[in-house]
Formats: sequence, structure tokens, C-alpha cells
Amino acid sequence: MKKVISTERIPIKLWLNELEEGALSQAKNVANLPFAFRHVAIMPDSHQGYGMPIGSVLAADSCIVPNAVGVDIGCGMCSLRTNLKHAETEQIKKIMSVVHRRIPVGFNHHKEKQELKWMPDLKDDSPISEQEFESACRQVGTLGGGNHFIELQKGSDGYIWIMIHSGSRNIGYTVAAHYNQKAKEWNEKWFSEHTKDLAFFPSDSDSFQLYKTEMEYCIEFALSNRKLMMERVKESILEVFPDTVFTDFINKPHNFAAVEEHFGKEVIIHRKGATRARLGELGMIPGSQGTPSYIVRGLGNKESFESCSHGAGRIMSRNKARSKLNLEEEKKQLENAGVIHAVRSKSDLDEAPGSYKDIRQVMELQKDLVAIEIELLPLAVIKG
Repeated sequence: MKKVISTERIPIKLWLNELEEGALSQAKNVANLPFAFRHVAIMPDSHQGYGMPIGSVLAADSCIVPNAVGVDIGCGMCSLRTNLKHAETEQIKKIMSVVHRRIPVGFNHHKEKQELKWMPDLKDDSPISEQEFESACRQVGTLGGGNHFIELQKGSDGYIWIMIHSGSRNIGYTVAAHYNQKAKEWNEKWFSEHTKDLAFFPSDSDSFQLYKTEMEYCIEFALSNRKLMMERVKESILEVFPDTVFTDFINKPHNFAAVEEHFGKEVIIHRKGATRARLGELGMIPGSQGTPSYIVRGLGNKESFESCSHGAGRIMSRNKARSKLNLEEEKKQLENAGVIHAVRSKSDLDEAPGSYKDIRQVMELQKDLVAIEIELLPLAVIKG
């Protein structure tokens, strides 16, 4: 931990030296929520989000806050180790070409419904999930856009790894938007300036359980989405390397809320762009395309509510990155690193390495949260 701000109702504990003004204002607002418990934890990748900083952790007493989970419910990462120790550039290109054909990216979906085994069973009292189920059958196993990625990496353990970052697609967005609007309408009678963008449901309300049930369904769907994409990547590798063996699957969401016990009290932990890091628990922290990612082991730090960063974190907005970064310089940096990358035009600069914080500095700032197990250097990346 680098800093504590004690000017608000509860303290704000930061795992970075400076927080941008917009994110700091949001963190102070979170700290003044009437149900916020103990303190607010700000991770080293934190930056401004909507309502609550991305890369932050809120412990809520008997309340759940849709916007403190975010619009991409269950967004997270999974990784898998292969037994491959080397692949030529042309072999990697062939693998990624097959992946491109098998996995829709951006706004694209599958033309046909995927097998129902990839769809979690609908829960009772899940009106939005039920409404979106048919379209979700075509979205499962798709990457989406923004900072989502599929990456082949070379590990410091000598093996080639696969890492995927994706979420719950339109079903998660629709659930989040629906319940955030309901919470805003419900919260109008509270007249609290602090809940303007962080409207909530108390635990004794019907809407609390409805949202919690649908959120948990979206978390399951996001996992199925990543698992199906991982199967497609494995199939693509097997086309080039038929004897490949795959082991050590790891999955970690970083947009979710869960009932946990901290400091002797049962609370609802909201992790918005933050990863759970209990003692001994394995996880992943990616850099940007062109920079290392890490397999980490949690240290169970109680002050962070047993959490860590979910990535490097943005250093500039998407629009600023497109206008300020130099396309040729960013491409040259990636090519010098030997990465088969996804920066083709100025419109791609929002996901160039220069738009992100230095992942090595981010890892240094959270040495009390996680221990690095394996460093993963990028070989090839597909971006949404």
C-alpha cells in the first residue's frame, strides 16, 4: 500500500502513488456511500470508470450496487498451458489464422446457435437472462471488442501459453443496464448525492435477489464463453501441432460481487476491474499487447480485501490514444518485440501499448498483494 486518504467517511487505501483527478473524485464518492464498509481499496491499475473507478474494491454492508460491478458482468480471463516449447513464426501465423475463422470478434456473432451444453441453465426469476437467452446462444464463444484479446505467450517456465480476456457479451450488458436503471428509480427517494451513479438495492428488497441471481448467471455465461473460445484455440493449435497436450486451466473474473467475510463481518465485495487474490490462489494479470503478462499467486492481503489488479490499466482514454499516439512508433515497438500484433491503423491505437501503464511498475506496486509465478511474453495477439 502506498497511500491512505482519510478525508472522507471511510478511508481510501491506494496501491499507487497518484490517482487521476476523475478517478479520485469517484473514489471519494464511493467512500462516502452510507453502506460502504471499513475502507475502499484502489488497485495499482486504477483509472476512471463510470460511477466507480475501474481497478477498485468496495465492501458493502447489506447492499448490492450494479454499477460497482459494471456493464460487462463476469468479464475476466482464463489461461492454459500447452506442452509446446517452440513454434516458428509461420506456424504461429497459421494458428492465429485458424482462430480468426473459428472465433467471431468485435460485434460479430456466430451465424448458428452453439451447442446448448455451452449455455448455463437458466435460473428461476431471471427475466432478462431468459429474454436474451436465444441471442446469447449465438454469442457464446465470441470475443467482443475493446480490450478483449486472445493471446499466445511464451512463459518463463519454457512453455507456450494461451490467455483469453472476454466477458458476458450483450446479455451481461442488458442485465447491468436494466438493474442499474431500476436501482436509480428506487434510489430517488433516498436523495443521496453519493448514490447518483452508484444506485443500490438493499439486501431485504426483491430487486436485490433478482439482480444477484441474474448477475451470477452472467458470470457463468462469461466463463462458458471463455471456455468455448479456449476449445476453439486448442482445436486451432492441434491443426498445426497434432500432439499438443493442454493443462493448468485457470479462470478469474474481475467484474463481480460476492458475499465474503472480511474483518469479522459478512459483506458484499464488489470488484470492478479487480481480481480476487486469496492466499495461495492462482490468477492472471495481463499487460498490453507487446508487454508481459503474469501468472500470479495471491498473498491474501486483508487490506485489499484479498484483491489485486486485473491488468496494467489505461494511462490515457481511447480517444486521446487515437489522437496522441504515433502509429508507426507503436507498430515498430511491437515488431521489435517480435509480436504478431493487432495494431493496423490509427483506430487501433486505443489498444496500443502506449495507451497503458507500465505493467512492470504496476506489478512492483502490488508486491504485497501477489507473488509472480510465471512471466509470459506475447507471441501473437487477436484483439476485439
